[in-house]
Amino acid sequence: MNSIALTLRLVTLCLFASITAGFGQVALVDRPVSTATNSFYIGNRPPLAPSPFYKLPIGSITPRGWLRHQLEMERDGMTGHLEQISPWLDFDKSAWTDPQGRGKYGWEEMPYWLKGYGDLGYVLKDQAITAEAKKWIMAALATQREDGWFGPRELLTSLDGKPDLWPHMLMLNILQSYYEAFGDPRVIELMGRYFKWENTLPVSAFGEGYWPKIRFGDNLESVFWLYNRTGDGWLLDLARKIHAGMARWDEDVINWHNVNVSQGFRAGTIFWMLSHDPRHLASAERNYDKVFATYGQFPGGGFVGDENSRPGYTDPRGGIETCGIVELMHSFEMLTKITGQSVWADRCEEIAFNSFPAAQTADEKALHYVTCANQIQLDRDNKSPEIQNGGTMVSYSPFEVYRCCQHNVSHGWPYYAEELWLATPDNGLCASLYAACEVSAKVGDAADVKITEETDYPFRDTVKLTISTAHPAKFPLYLRVPRWCDAAEVSINGEAAKVKSKLPAFTLLEREWRDGDTVTLRLPMKLAVRRWPKNQDAASVDFGPLSFSLEIKERFASYGGRNAKWPEWEVFPQSPWNYGLVLDEQNPASSFKLIQTAGPLAPQPFTPETTPIKLEALGRRIPQWQADGNNVIGKLQPSPVLSDQPEEKITLIPMGAARLRLSMFPVIGSGPGAHAWTASALKASASHCFEGDTLEALDDGLEPASSNDHNIPRFTWWDHRGTKEWVQLNFAQPKGVSAVQVYWFDDTGNGECRLPASWRLFYKVGDEWKNVAASAAAPVAADKWNSLSFRPVATAALRIEAQLQPGYSGGLLGWRVK
Repeated sequence: MNSIALTLRLVTLCLFASITAGFGQVALVDRPVSTATNSFYIGNRPPLAPSPFYKLPIGSITPRGWLRHQLEMERDGMTGHLEQISPWLDFDKSAWTDPQGRGKYGWEEMPYWLKGYGDLGYVLKDQAITAEAKKWIMAALATQREDGWFGPRELLTSLDGKPDLWPHMLMLNILQSYYEAFGDPRVIELMGRYFKWENTLPVSAFGEGYWPKIRFGDNLESVFWLYNRTGDGWLLDLARKIHAGMARWDEDVINWHNVNVSQGFRAGTIFWMLSHDPRHLASAERNYDKVFATYGQFPGGGFVGDENSRPGYTDPRGGIETCGIVELMHSFEMLTKITGQSVWADRCEEIAFNSFPAAQTADEKALHYVTCANQIQLDRDNKSPEIQNGGTMVSYSPFEVYRCCQHNVSHGWPYYAEELWLATPDNGLCASLYAACEVSAKVGDAADVKITEETDYPFRDTVKLTISTAHPAKFPLYLRVPRWCDAAEVSINGEAAKVKSKLPAFTLLEREWRDGDTVTLRLPMKLAVRRWPKNQDAASVDFGPLSFSLEIKERFASYGGRNAKWPEWEVFPQSPWNYGLVLDEQNPASSFKLIQTAGPLAPQPFTPETTPIKLEALGRRIPQWQADGNNVIGKLQPSPVLSDQPEEKITLIPMGAARLRLSMFPVIGSGPGAHAWTASALKASASHCFEGDTLEALDDGLEPASSNDHNIPRFTWWDHRGTKEWVQLNFAQPKGVSAVQVYWFDDTGNGECRLPASWRLFYKVGDEWKNVAASAAAPVAADKWNSLSFRPVATAALRIEAQLQPGYSGGLLGWRVK
């Protein structure tokens, strides 16, 4: 027994608590014992760390209920018809399908789409989708050269004469799924030849480019996948070479792009399977904690990374790309199998239930780029810099305005469906993610069993399993107990055993199973209120795995008119949203009334009209809390908050059912500890402000690292060059001032903003602007606060007038008034 297997064995035994009853053994374990090797399914070969879970062949699991309906809507919606919408999916113009690897389109878009589109067909057993996916896959297989390269020839030299390997990582995932579904040996042959070609590259090749070096953890996973099927030792040498050259997520969070984080944070733990270094094993959890400790301080399972995670942007009005959502789901599914830790499955369902549905329209015919925990209007207008990118980011569209997410969204639900059940080293099965389905598998001493899972989870708390087997079969059955549940109840054929746990864990049922045996798992859901000290001590509300949003009446308005079959949508609020919660201080959860609708679950339960769960609570309006000039919800302010408004009954619905959402609430309070919500004391205006910048940068309290700091908000006059411009602060009431400090923006080396040639300061008297009486000329220096003192004045406004350098624009990172 190797040291890793022994460690896992000892940890498992230390946490093992069993109840012996007439119906067999019920035990609580932190993960399956991985000293054994599953006899029927492919896991890690030595010297890779033993697999605590094994993926079942694609097609073993048949989803039912709401999850199947999500997949069917995906089939009937944007993903299933993307070839009609996306120019990158023109088969005849694709470099992925041309035998010589030449064509107009040859980067990530087609592989992003096919990665989920093919799996959608395999999971649904949809012959039309499967045939279409095979057409693309067969064409891609035919592009391989004798040296092992396949696909677009342009990628061989697209990084300054060196190969861009990122899109191939996606194609490898496509081929892996195809093999898992059909066992086509050509996949093994192509991947082997391709990896031999990769192995001829120097270590430096795996550190080239922006995207590839950050995402090579995906390539590692594919190398291990092939090794586990062939046993070719040279593949492990290739894995070591890739790890040595790639960006080192095993050491730290090395990039803050949200999609890079979502798939890169796991890379060190993938390599741990070969290295056996405990630091590598711990790196995914360490990276996750670092990201979420700052940028994920709100419910829903995501983090603020609306392109990149940026210092100062941690409020829940920021959000995550749809690409980031599905890549997080995939990472969590992968880490469940690698580590055996149930917490990763908990995190997967959290973002799947609470964020992913709201990233798309309810019919899955359109999506948006960024989904936020607090998001009160989804229009097509610019939201920058609150959302990092300018332009349309939050309205729903099926078109290329959201080019990456438009294609990459495809794998979210199919991969989820494939991971509902996992095989275990001791020839058992594990219910890892709960949804209605059927699973067929070999267990025990090669017995064929089918388990029918009936449940409306996550909307209801009961899961019923029915065993079908031609002959009695002894095998272990593992049931995940989520971390929010401390009183799981299990019964076998009606005989109950109660299991309590304070830890994320699995309930193990081991016995001889007979045809018709039933297992009923109940995961009692409780109302809970979470407070978020790092985000103004705001509150969020949970019921089991579901987090809740204020129900805001939504008005969908179509726009664009590009294609009547595929409309684009803006969503506007038709009811007030600026509420704070009135909570019982001693028992906050008692402040909510649970309303559950009986009867069959709606096929699409993630809408305000069809959700079977709602909460009633009391709230007070906060009139000063308003949207900003871009119709982005205003930032949270410290709780508790004073409000003189009357109490009102408000309704909350699951976050996943809310496209307009308020899930981080201020808490209403009174007395000396409560704060008055303040509209900004400063109202800024300017001769011009670039649409991607903001006047709020003048008074956001953030300290610039330098004049070339691109990590914090800025105000600029871009693209006005060489002109005389102004920016002013208007005070709510006249105030005495005698000094200002200005931090100039200068992006030399990155752009065309420079320090101004000169500037003057004016104060307002009535309708007249007067120059302040300063003892020296206004200073102009980079990388510091420029201080200007003057004879004290009483004024309602100050204005900076700046003369920009010829040919250049300019701007500010901050402005202090004293």
